[in-house]
Amino acid sequence: MKTIAVRALLVCSGAFFHSVSAWAAIPIQHWTQPSGAQVWLVESPAIPMLDVQLDFDAGSRRDPPAQAGLASATALLAGKGVAARGEQPALDENQLGEAWADLGASFGASAGADRMSFALRTLTDAELLRQAVQLAARELGEPAWPEPVWQRERARLSAAIQEARTRPATQAALAFQQAVYGRHPYGQDSTPETLARIQVADLQAFYRQHVQPCRARVSLVGAVDRAQADALVRELLGRLPSAGACAPLPPVAEVAPLQAAREIRIPFQSAQAHVLIGQPGYKRSDPDFFALLVGNHILGGGGFTSRLMREVREQRGLSYSVYSDFAPGLHAGAFSIGLQTRPDQADAAVAVVRQVLADFVAQGPSADELKAARDNLIGGFALRLDGNRKLLANVANIAWNGLPLDYLEHWSARVAAVTLADIRAALQRKLQPERMVTVVVGAPEAGQRNGNDR
Repeated sequence: MKTIAVRALLVCSGAFFHSVSAWAAIPIQHWTQPSGAQVWLVESPAIPMLDVQLDFDAGSRRDPPAQAGLASATALLAGKGVAARGEQPALDENQLGEAWADLGASFGASAGADRMSFALRTLTDAELLRQAVQLAARELGEPAWPEPVWQRERARLSAAIQEARTRPATQAALAFQQAVYGRHPYGQDSTPETLARIQVADLQAFYRQHVQPCRARVSLVGAVDRAQADALVRELLGRLPSAGACAPLPPVAEVAPLQAAREIRIPFQSAQAHVLIGQPGYKRSDPDFFALLVGNHILGGGGFTSRLMREVREQRGLSYSVYSDFAPGLHAGAFSIGLQTRPDQADAAVAVVRQVLADFVAQGPSADELKAARDNLIGGFALRLDGNRKLLANVANIAWNGLPLDYLEHWSARVAAVTLADIRAALQRKLQPERMVTVVVGAPEAGQRNGNDR
């Protein structure tokens, strides 16, 4: 009965609601443990729940080119069982899953471009919390690395990759990222061939090098105080091997700017042509962040209120949807504009997008567009914080990117302070419409123009 109640509460309490002013009364606490692990905490006693995220510099930017997919594979297999230790028996993947289900809690790992993340969610009932933290510590510190499971998962991943590459959207995305990022790790993508080069020993070595207490950035949101959080983090990381201070990881080169425009046409029989246009954008640490956030909202990030949507969809009917996006990371993530259209309209849609972008970079937005964007972003700010997981994501963003502890408190003021001149200057520093990559998958004339520079 207790397990059922726990599960129900976890399912129903995906969010706790509070106003922005209420959040402002909950400071973010930050400290560093003797192991070197850094901790960020928001005490939130409204619901007896705790969300934890542990981040390590172990994303795909650390993958060797010949073993693209290593970080993601490591995160995957780390959750497929725990090894025996002392009186604690080994748990295979099924037993581990059942153990988490019995606690009504969850723990799992994933890897993105920059970081490998482990996420724990549990209720804070003393006994349940103790068991959840102990089990998470075992999973984090004592993965079993079962060879048969890796063989199975590698075959499954390879099949999924091959199936995905039969889709036009996947082909467009792969061609775009390779053209934008070139030889940078952001442009690498796992293939059946790169996965075949990854052995269990490689997963273990990658994990040992990157997942260490001294490299951890731990964010917590929930009904625990600082003393509880500090002890909890120590236990979570306590089974990882620790060698004292971490040696610096090898530096990763920056993304190279594009030197010339390039147009890539890929033939594909599909009802819609897939179009991507873009270039390297900017790093998350860039001081133009807020100007570009507001500027992109006006250009194509604001849904039906954006300029691209108005020009491409409303005035010309060339696409149901069109967007623009910046994806800043530890390195310059891509700026992209994307849409789907009828194959016979692809050239017209590309021409309109290029013109809208060139005009926007040259002239910037209008005063009315700026006011509407600022009002929309500030008015929607509370939705960024209306749940434990959303608040945790924001705290982890502060932790990972070294942002000030009062970043969220001043977010709306920073948006409100953005001017027309700020946006125009930032766009002109970051975007070069005359040197962008254009990828079109599925247009009828593709056969004659595959991969040619324009």
